[in-house]
Amino acid sequence: MRYHHHHHPCHDRHERHTGGHGRHEPGFGEGRARHRRERLFDANDIRLLILHFLSQNAAHGYELIKSIEALAKGEYVPSPGIIYPNLTLLEEMGLIQAVESQSTKKAWQLTDEGKTALEQQSGEVRTILERLESLGVLGGNRRIPEVQRAIHNFKIALNTKLANSDIPQETLYKIIDTLDQAAKDIERS
Repeated sequence: MRYHHHHHPCHDRHERHTGGHGRHEPGFGEGRARHRRERLFDANDIRLLILHFLSQNAAHGYELIKSIEALAKGEYVPSPGIIYPNLTLLEEMGLIQAVESQSTKKAWQLTDEGKTALEQQSGEVRTILERLESLGVLGGNRRIPEVQRAIHNFKIALNTKLANSDIPQETLYKIIDTLDQAAKDIERS
């Protein structure tokens, strides 16, 4: 079976934002950021990543999760709930197959069809890998103590102000202007 990438952009965007977990987390929590990152990669991206890593060597599902996590330096960790169903799907599509092994864990390798599918979408694979790597860079820079402190102070100031139920309109406009200005200054720096 041929392996195509035909996703309607609007459908993708809807899927990414709704997520289907129904989880509600506080505004600036790390959990929220991680949850949002889960949506950065759709199922097709994950399948291409699986094919990419299996093209290097056969692997178990857990090893694939660890390989993706390592490339993103821990900033993105695909859940088993997205990896394992896609392994099953790729097997049904004839792109991967289970490796004969004594181990109870199932390991996978690419089939010839899988290699062809991967070659046909090498550009997309490169883009996904770059996105993963840039997440790692972003996380690394975010963890610089001075950057962490500044972001923390910013969140506290904003949350403290926005927690008031009767903020004057003028104050709200001032906060919005300050945020917009800060964004512009950061973009231009």
